[in-house]
Amino acid sequence: MDLTARVFIDTLRTFQSDEERTKISKYYKGGGETEVIGVRMKNTFDTAARFAGMPLAEVEALLDSPYYEARMGAVSILDFKARRKRITDDERRALYDLYLERHDRIDNWDLVDRAAPRVVGWYLLDKPRAPLYELARSADIWERRTAITATFWFIRQGDIDDALHIAGLLLDDAEELIHKSVGTALREVGKVDQERLVRFLREQPALPRVTLRYATEKLPPELRAELLGAGDTARSPGKG
Repeated sequence: MDLTARVFIDTLRTFQSDEERTKISKYYKGGGETEVIGVRMKNTFDTAARFAGMPLAEVEALLDSPYYEARMGAVSILDFKARRKRITDDERRALYDLYLERHDRIDNWDLVDRAAPRVVGWYLLDKPRAPLYELARSADIWERRTAITATFWFIRQGDIDDALHIAGLLLDDAEELIHKSVGTALREVGKVDQERLVRFLREQPALPRVTLRYATEKLPPELRAELLGAGDTARSPGKG
């Protein structure tokens, strides 16, 4: 099989659906120049798995595509490559570099979520985490989402410090899509160390309501009710 961006997009077109195009167009929140082919996510992921051996130059060509599904395919291929059992640190660095260098093309919440944990987080697992703090302070919403979403991989390994620190940096963010990611990270922190999550939540003078709802989702009902009640004055997105 010819593992090129052109063949990948041609393959996606065989799954085109007008109904799916309408659905995707409603929730896509990225750049206005983006075009939607209309491909179910399962078909995009399955195609990406078949093209997982695609050279990185062709993956970058997919990121350059105007098609949403092509870019979703690109980040999916990066994720599949990051999962390989015999991947070297140099190869993992190449995935990480491509993701960050072309972050301008990773411009929707699901594109970030598809690849940031393994492509960014896994690479940084045994390295300094300073790049994530730079991303957390970025003016770009998707770079900030990468910062917190990459920590999901640390949390999975039982490492929660950076997730909590970056969550703290993003509590005042103006965007609800960041509040949701922060809440998800905190929820996962609670699975590792519930006591530390609760202490973190209690120490905040106010929390975005959506963050608090996500963060407390897996806590015991009485404790969750208490924390949600205490957060009745929580910040709304875009305020405070």
